[in-house]
Parts: sequence; C-alpha cells; structure tokens
Amino acid sequence: MKLAQRFLFLAALVALPGVNVLQALPPVGATPPKAKTAAPNKATETPEQKEKRLADEKEVHNVAAIVFSIAGDEREVMFELLSKGAPATVENFTKNVKEGVYKGQAVHRTINDYLVQTGDPASKDKSARETWGTSQEYTIPGEFKLPHVLGAVAMARRSDKVNPTRASDGTQFYFVLGDMSALNGSYTVFGQVITGMDVLKKISHTVADSNDCPLARIEIKDIKVFEQKGPLIALTTPTGRNRHATRPEALKGPIEKFIERVW
Repeated sequence: MKLAQRFLFLAALVALPGVNVLQALPPVGATPPKAKTAAPNKATETPEQKEKRLADEKEVHNVAAIVFSIAGDEREVMFELLSKGAPATVENFTKNVKEGVYKGQAVHRTINDYLVQTGDPASKDKSARETWGTSQEYTIPGEFKLPHVLGAVAMARRSDKVNPTRASDGTQFYFVLGDMSALNGSYTVFGQVITGMDVLKKISHTVADSNDCPLARIEIKDIKVFEQKGPLIALTTPTGRNRHATRPEALKGPIEKFIERVW
C-alpha cells in the first residue's frame, strides 16, 4: 500500500464513529483478558480509580523474550513469567536462561495449531536428531495452580507410569496453541504468551516427521528474561522494521490487526 493511500485509509478509520485506534488496553493476566472500558481522565478519576492506577503503574512483570531462527528468518515470542502461580518453576527457568541452557536448542516437537515444544539440551547436537525430546538432565517438583489457556507456557514431563509424582522436566517446555484443558492439574503452567502467537502457529505448521519433529531445523537464537514495570507492553522487532512498542496479540482489535497487516 502506497504512503498516500495509508494516510487516507487511517484517516477514514479515525473518522468512523466509535473507532478509537489508540484505545488504552488492560494489563495481561494469566487468563484471556475481558473487555474493559477506556481508563478515566486523571482529572476526574475517583480515589478508588486513582489508587488502582497507581498500583498498576508500580506493578513489575517478569518477561521472557525468545528469538527463533526459522529458515534464516528471526522471529520473536514474548511471554510473562507467572511467579505467583509457579514460583519454583519460574526460578528454575530464569536460572536456565541466565546460564545459557536454551541458546542453540531446537524445536523438537510440533502439532498443528496445538503445541510447540522445545528445551531439550540434546537438540543442540544436530547429528543426534533421533534423541531429541527423550533426554532428561533433572526434574523439579510440579506446581499445578494455573490452567492451560490459549497461549499458556508449561513444563513437559514423563508419563504418570514412570513419574507418579508428576515432576516436571528441568528444561523442556511447550506452548499451548489449542484446547489442552485436559492437562489442567497435572502439568505445570508457568507463563502466558503476550506477543508472538502468530510465530508459534507458523512453527506448529512446519512439516514434521512421524515423531512430530520438524524436518527443517528451528532454533532458539537468543533468549532473555527482564523486568517490565507498569502496564505490560511488549517490544518486538518485526522483520524489516524498527523496534517499536506493540500490544499483546490477544488484546488487539480487528481494526488494529488489519492496519498492522497492510501498513
């Protein structure tokens, strides 16, 4: 779309009654957010509204950012670490990130619009493909407070038959892209995707072998954990664009998604 056409299109959207492209968004939680009216003007807000606003501004979120290399293209996924629901798991995951455990690992399991799994140290060895997903260096106790909602991030583990305590694998984790509610209470959820669901869905559609392992290598190029204060706004770096602030995909309206697609 040419620049002049873009401005005309955006102007037309703004002119539509009831359309507010820059509407404020609520912070992300462990479950899909509910619709919320725009924040009141600071000059007219009630004492209760002011107290809540100040509390939101002081809130600190722990966020993990993963850069996947997909056929030479680097794509980013961000998710919030939910320490209140799975403190020991988040602590272990953060330790692994700081120690460089995940860099260079491959995505070793994908199921269309259902699951993307990674985190096996054995996957760093490209010649040992047949062992990817089967190794286990250590386990940690399970924490079963949080549900498998869309975009949840959870720890993998061995089956109940060989793992009756349902201890989590120390490194392997997966992203929930479909209905996995049957796993609630038996697998540890410790995170929630805030941006990059489109990337994960693309990965899940990768051609895989009979063991659901992608035929083309998809690798974790980089991964970091950082703190973000105030309302959760993810920073992404789409291919060919400058770094910019964006809202979590789950909170974007149809108009905003359309603008991003054609802009």
